[in-house]
Amino acid sequence: MFGLGSIAAKVFGSSNDRKVKKYQTRVDAINALEPELAALGDDEIRARTETFRQQFADGTSLDDLLVPAFATVREASKRALGLRHFDVQLVGGMVLNDNSIAEMRTGEGKTLVATLPVYLNAISGKSVHVVTVNDYLAQRDAAWMGKVYEFLGLRVGVIVHGLEDDERRDQYACDVTYATNNELGFDYLRDNMKYAVEDMVQRGHYYSIVDEVDSILIDEARTPLIISGALEDRSDLYTDIDKIIPQLVEEDYELDEKTKSVTLTETGNEHIEELLQASGLMSEGSLYDVENVALVHHVNQSLRAHKVFVKDRDYIVKDDEVIIIDEFTGRMMPGRRYSEGQHQAIEAKEHVRIQPENQTLASITFQNYFRLYEKLAGMTGTAVTEADEFLDIYKLDVVEVPTNVAVQRVDEDDEVYRSVREKFDAIVVAVKDARERGQPILVGTTSIDKSEYLAQHLKELGIPHNVLNARYHEQEAQIISQAGVPGAVTIATNMAGRGTDIQLGGNADMRIENELGDMAEGKKRETAIEKINAEIAGHKQKALEAGGLFVIATERHESRRIDNQLRGRSGRQGDPGRSRFYLSLEDDLMRIFGSERMDSMLQKLGLEEGEAIVHPWINKALEKAQQKVEARNFDARKNILKFDDVMNDQRKVIFEQRIDIMNGNEISGTVDDMRHEVVETTVQEFIPPSAYPEQWRSTELREKLREVVAIDFPVEDWADEEGIADEEIRERVMEAADNLYGEKREKYGAEIMEYIEKEVLLRSLDQLWREHIITLEHLRQAVQLRGYGQRDPLNEYKTEGFTLFEQMIVRLRAIVTGQLLRVEVSQDGADEMFPDDEELPDMFIEDFDEHGNELPPGTVLSAAVSPSPDQPDGFNAEDPATWGPVGRNQACPCGSGKKFKHCHGAFV
Repeated sequence: MFGLGSIAAKVFGSSNDRKVKKYQTRVDAINALEPELAALGDDEIRARTETFRQQFADGTSLDDLLVPAFATVREASKRALGLRHFDVQLVGGMVLNDNSIAEMRTGEGKTLVATLPVYLNAISGKSVHVVTVNDYLAQRDAAWMGKVYEFLGLRVGVIVHGLEDDERRDQYACDVTYATNNELGFDYLRDNMKYAVEDMVQRGHYYSIVDEVDSILIDEARTPLIISGALEDRSDLYTDIDKIIPQLVEEDYELDEKTKSVTLTETGNEHIEELLQASGLMSEGSLYDVENVALVHHVNQSLRAHKVFVKDRDYIVKDDEVIIIDEFTGRMMPGRRYSEGQHQAIEAKEHVRIQPENQTLASITFQNYFRLYEKLAGMTGTAVTEADEFLDIYKLDVVEVPTNVAVQRVDEDDEVYRSVREKFDAIVVAVKDARERGQPILVGTTSIDKSEYLAQHLKELGIPHNVLNARYHEQEAQIISQAGVPGAVTIATNMAGRGTDIQLGGNADMRIENELGDMAEGKKRETAIEKINAEIAGHKQKALEAGGLFVIATERHESRRIDNQLRGRSGRQGDPGRSRFYLSLEDDLMRIFGSERMDSMLQKLGLEEGEAIVHPWINKALEKAQQKVEARNFDARKNILKFDDVMNDQRKVIFEQRIDIMNGNEISGTVDDMRHEVVETTVQEFIPPSAYPEQWRSTELREKLREVVAIDFPVEDWADEEGIADEEIRERVMEAADNLYGEKREKYGAEIMEYIEKEVLLRSLDQLWREHIITLEHLRQAVQLRGYGQRDPLNEYKTEGFTLFEQMIVRLRAIVTGQLLRVEVSQDGADEMFPDDEELPDMFIEDFDEHGNELPPGTVLSAAVSPSPDQPDGFNAEDPATWGPVGRNQACPCGSGKKFKHCHGAFV
């Protein structure tokens, strides 16, 4: 019996079919241009880029340029790479240009697809970023696809770890920039900690295509990017508490594996208090007394380190360092650390060097970073299961792009065993059987220890194999590229986003590069290449006859998407293939979601040792369990985002203000407004409107004015004057403060004061913003408890966060006003403050040094002044050719008394 939905889909096609169909007219138009472009020479094809740019400058939209631009890229690709875009790849390119996600199966050429919308959007001259999951893929894709862009006259840049700022700036200045999501996010944060616009490296956020979009925008979205500075070393405390946690027994804590949380029971609280007191870490009293707040935090983090975090699953220990493992890709994430002391607790557990805790200086989530782009798109093999989240969070639609050739892979039903041992025995038998037939095998595991457990089994049986996990990720591309050789056995931990296709027979390009890399061009090399190609063709035929790549999964993942990614490695470009999941009732997912009932049921049914249960119903039940986990994870990410949105709104205001200040936009006016606001609010605080003089808090006002405007006013005497009111007091204070500041501007000159104003504003703003971030982090933890009082934690956070932000702005006005009214510039008898444009003076600002650290009260801003440069030999004041290099802010050597840039320098 068909429902109305299925009948409508049969008649009219699914909504996805209709989305794809709307692109067909343009595909036909691009195909119609192919003969015309094929007849053009290389230079004529390249010249089309400038033609498109001129048309865009004249008002033609990118949408109107899509057909000729896509046709041009296809022709350039044929000539530069020998690759011609299939029609479905043209569709994929149009999906990406429409601010959508293109779901394309593994092996369908997503890397090549991206060249189409990237070229089209690069015509605008704005920043175009292609985002990959690791440095290797960024470099590989930039070099590989770069041949197409360079053929068309575009510059291609690549951002990888370890580049200096000047190098980064140059790479971002290119028409197309390849980079990892981490590098882009950190560069954005670092840019907003700079003190001059010209020091920033990025040039805006116009268009971004995110490769493996589900991995980056979903899986990694739970962890914010954080730039931090070290706090005091508390490694001894972590070590001391780490010795206590193993003394707890099971009754002392409750572990929830579903939410990955652990809490002390009432008994556990009493036990831990006894242990802390016995070790001298806590005096008499309760663990939850105010003075023991820090101890509670450390105990909780250490408890999680021992009971929730598992070595070789969540992290590995390498070179005396704890390195996080990405749970979705299985890759190491060097440089990433758990926050709030969690990483230190794990380091104490593993007895490695404990690195100091950090204070957050700047942070952003990937959700909010990628929402900065005017146009955002993504591509992956598996996005449909997360379509609701992409639409809700990023306003991205998901479109399934048809395969070029129909998928031939057979996905078999799961086999469920009672124990892990039985499951792995069955996997070994399946591997041995497939290898004897000459079938290449990919075995997917969910953790390092499981991959190594299986590898040991195979080793004992003498079955050759390769292991790919976080320990051996350096050989990643090499191992994957040869995983399609007949009889090859590859064990891989989490295959998400590997970026290298498994080609049946092996990868010819990789073999040529590895085996013939040092061989000179010539007849000998050509012969060797022919031999390699012939070998691979023979291997491919054998692998095809054996049934293609056999994917064996040792466990179901929490997310269906990751399972689908593993399956998708088989059956690329119409190749045959098969996949099967081997499960046990002891697997994490099965155990957490009620396998006890199933175990007792299977025992009653008389399931024998080593026997499996196989049925489509089990697959459906498992998918429902996975859907529950996915829904819970989505809610968790959405909740994180709601809280981060509060900070993000404030972050945008602060970052925009910084750029305005760095650009020098009306700084003097801003400073004057701040001073007036400070005077206004200060007088109002101590002299209420329409109050009688005897109601004034004159002495307190005098002290406060001395603090904020650096002037000692006789407020008590004024209060005795006949008929005086608060407005007159305000005017007197305002006038005196304006006069004092006006004298400073006159004394030091507008240019020097503008520089000082900019420095004071930026450094004060940064220091207060850092303090504000920490305050918000503490507030976020505190408001969670208000849910017990029937108050919405998010609303509480929004309200109090806004109040704290307003208070920060008030403090900023007061600090900046006080510093600028006290500032003095020491001039060492020289006429010029700045030696030249490239060399700024050494500055010390009252309250904060150049790193934002507090200075002793009374420290004065001073500017170092360099002596005038020595005159070169043969100097002649009337002949500029004899002057040598002259700084633009130095006195002109002609003797006019003007600055060089306003005199002879104006003509250079």
